[in-house]
Amino acid sequence: MPKLDPTVMKDWQIAEAAEENMRPLYQLARDLGLAYGELLPVGEKLAKLDYAKILDRLAYAPTGRYIDVTAITPTPLGEGKTTTTIGLVQGLGKLGKRVCGCIRQPSGGPTFNIKGSAAGGGLSQCIPMVPFSIHLTGDIECVTNAHNLAMVALTSRMQHEQNYDDAKLAAAGLKRLDIDPENVQMKWAIDYCAQALRNITIGKGGKMDGFEMESGFQISVSSEVMAILAVSRNLRDLRERMSRIVVAYNKKGEPVTTHDLEVDGAMTAWMIDALNPNLVQTIEGQPMLVHAGPFANIAIGQSSIIADLVATKLCDYVVTESGFAADIGYEKFWNLKCRMSGLKPHAVVIVATIRALKMHGGGPAVKPGKALAPEYTQENLELLEKGCENLIAHIETVRKSNIRPIVCINKFYTDTDAELKLVRRIAEQNGAEAAVSDHWLKGGEGALELAEKVAGIAQEEKDFNFLYSLNMPIKERIELIATEIYGAKGVTYTDKVLAKIRRLDSDPAIRRLGMCMVKTHLSLSHDPDIKGRPRGWELPIRDIMVYEGAGYVVPIAGDIKLMPGTGSNPAYRRIDVDVKTGKVQGMF
Repeated sequence: MPKLDPTVMKDWQIAEAAEENMRPLYQLARDLGLAYGELLPVGEKLAKLDYAKILDRLAYAPTGRYIDVTAITPTPLGEGKTTTTIGLVQGLGKLGKRVCGCIRQPSGGPTFNIKGSAAGGGLSQCIPMVPFSIHLTGDIECVTNAHNLAMVALTSRMQHEQNYDDAKLAAAGLKRLDIDPENVQMKWAIDYCAQALRNITIGKGGKMDGFEMESGFQISVSSEVMAILAVSRNLRDLRERMSRIVVAYNKKGEPVTTHDLEVDGAMTAWMIDALNPNLVQTIEGQPMLVHAGPFANIAIGQSSIIADLVATKLCDYVVTESGFAADIGYEKFWNLKCRMSGLKPHAVVIVATIRALKMHGGGPAVKPGKALAPEYTQENLELLEKGCENLIAHIETVRKSNIRPIVCINKFYTDTDAELKLVRRIAEQNGAEAAVSDHWLKGGEGALELAEKVAGIAQEEKDFNFLYSLNMPIKERIELIATEIYGAKGVTYTDKVLAKIRRLDSDPAIRRLGMCMVKTHLSLSHDPDIKGRPRGWELPIRDIMVYEGAGYVVPIAGDIKLMPGTGSNPAYRRIDVDVKTGKVQGMF
């Protein structure tokens, strides 16, 4: 293999060169200890794993050490959480550990927009990069089609109920659902950042062209169907969850579900193959399972429970990734995913960069496509120390679960020794371990300090516990998360939200659901422009939804959109195909 140098090569060039020597699928299967029939090849370089066969065969096998990777509040560029996850897997591999990583499938929206493919970067990447970033084995397409089938069922039913009387409906075996067009919870799904589709009118034309009403699109990975894929334990569980999706409400305010529309079985049919996790590898040859999507609001933003369960039975160490920062990603990993999976973490890594900490200390805005201000490329200990308040908040969040975190300082070439020492000192003073990791430049070799600290802490006994009980009323849970995790002094509600909360709390089944808070990832507060560690603010809850299929209620804080927008300098401008070789170029 030619020398791979991330200082002169772009990520796609490194990936393309590494793929010339990537390990065959049968070698990955052998090293994972897979039995015959458990590897499901999809072409030469990709495969799915038959999770049901693996979990059945290894039901009584030991469970591997379970490590979660989260982060501080990021800049819009991201701070290398996936890159660190991959680098840590490579570092543990260098230590001779049987290790596997679990990450989320990239969404087409960010891939072709600002953030890139989420395949890692530098010498800590997943390969094959292009199929990983575009389509993979089709899971997101399955989610999109299952989701949109529910919308087809809903809108066609509304049309037929508008056009036909009860007798004609009964002749077709239907009863009137009396759906309220002003109270439809779902939107259509597409896996792009398409702001022009956020708000649309459908059903234009005549009475045979549908029911005319306001509608819109959400990005596919924010779909409740994706959330169900992330939290289901098996096909039976997925099938039952599909039937509980609330699509809309009738004119009495009662929920209309996919089961009421008789579409839940057909939606499940789309998802059978998608339930099997996907197998790829790092450029150093360690196995990585890719399953479920990245959107860390509605769709929980975690690699799937199935992938994590499979990996912990196959390997001694499993590194899984939570979306966004610890206030969102780790909180949901901690109080939702671990509660649902039964797995408990043996170690937690918080990824931090000097760049992001300086931003939180009052540095100039960091904007995609724009050069960084000098404050970020030159030593500035004053800005950095102020910004470490954000890091301390995330350390405290993880410590509330009785886990002592490891702060991974994801090293950039512009970071100075004094800056790295400052962050290390502050992390250690606040009850965390700390390690500088240079995995982007050196791969697993650069992550050895991090890997050694993770392996050491993973052996310690933990008294992991949840932040809240499911017996706690919904309003109290919202306020606990807002004050204890985000640092708010309190919560404000509209009268409409308070009425919804009273109604939900009166239903014992809904009251015992988990809680998936929706909030910006760019601030500890609800306002993405407020950086650092804001104090003395209140969290405004403007709506609350129910995702019965996924198993949680969804309080919405601030102005959150389920359909991101495409920027003025998107990645698709630089992506092309070599027509002689068929290879895609320009991914990042």
